[in-house]
Amino acid sequence: MKIPVFEPVVGQEEIDAVVAALKRGEISGNFGQALSEFESRFAEYCGCEFGVAVTSGSTALHLAVDAAGIRPGDEVLVSASTNIATAFAVVHKNALPVPVDSENITWNLNLDLIESLITPKTRAIIPVHLYGHPVDMDRLMGIARKHDLIVIEDAAEAHGATVRGRKVGSFGDMACFSFYANKIITTGEGGMVVTNNRQLADRLRLLRNLGFTTPRFRHEVLAYNFRMTGYQAAMGVAQLNQIERIIEEKRRVAQTYSRYLSDTPGLHLPVELDWARNVYWMYALTLDPEFGLSRDQLAAKLADAGVETRTFFCPMNQQPSLREIPGFRAEPLPVADALWTSGLYLPSTHTLTEDTIRNIADLIHQIQDQVGR
Repeated sequence: MKIPVFEPVVGQEEIDAVVAALKRGEISGNFGQALSEFESRFAEYCGCEFGVAVTSGSTALHLAVDAAGIRPGDEVLVSASTNIATAFAVVHKNALPVPVDSENITWNLNLDLIESLITPKTRAIIPVHLYGHPVDMDRLMGIARKHDLIVIEDAAEAHGATVRGRKVGSFGDMACFSFYANKIITTGEGGMVVTNNRQLADRLRLLRNLGFTTPRFRHEVLAYNFRMTGYQAAMGVAQLNQIERIIEEKRRVAQTYSRYLSDTPGLHLPVELDWARNVYWMYALTLDPEFGLSRDQLAAKLADAGVETRTFFCPMNQQPSLREIPGFRAEPLPVADALWTSGLYLPSTHTLTEDTIRNIADLIHQIQDQVGR
């Protein structure tokens, strides 16, 4: 039997909510009860006043970068190890993403490196809460304020994660979330920008909706059509009703994996620092030579047994599309480079049973034992 790396979990509550929204005619546009409810409730959940729902986590980043006033030639510090969408949002404004190497414990961007990368052109920083463990946003915000930098949190993988009891998304000037099918909660495709700044919220809404003002078809800004549909928002409301239960199940899955894998030589398991709540979007781990196999060899053997995995992200300095950009800093990033070759994540659907998790762990042990013989 194949065990996928993730399966979306959608039940009758989501189906009923979507059907009800369709019956109300909430198909497209910026009207209807579901859209405003999802925006306000998700923003409140994050500790923010305003939410602007969009078509994806990627378009949320594009919208936030534009609303922040990033211009051609500006530099934006970004986490080196993350989905390429983080950097693309910067590049599409003709600005320059500057990757910040990862640190070894949480695999988030290394805060010790930030100030050495700041130049007179640096305008903003986009920290990514990687795989569900938050960045130390208290410390990052102190650095940002010192250097007058805009902060856009990329929280696509970290809905509900906390820093000293405060939810991610509420620290930066704006924060971007994804509701893609494999995220903590889903609308199929979809995303949201949250903020506590009314002017930014107004700007985000203007840019989301083609810059429509009065008269309707006279446009003063270059904008986008990034509108979420009402029936997607209805699904989001239904999912949001369950978010804390889903997070607790995510944490159960991670704790179960760690219980069965903690004594495995050569495996480095995900952590939860004492000031953080890790929501374990995916159960990610890295291998060192003591394991006896490379990451790719382990992944291949797991695949042969029907267990799907995914690698860590290719770091920004190795991305061909970014290396072509004049002025891009493609220097080695030793930690992010190592994560790219040594990291993978295991099946992480929050409904996984203990028996399934134990079987996956047993399989990993069997694969390692075969190498040792």
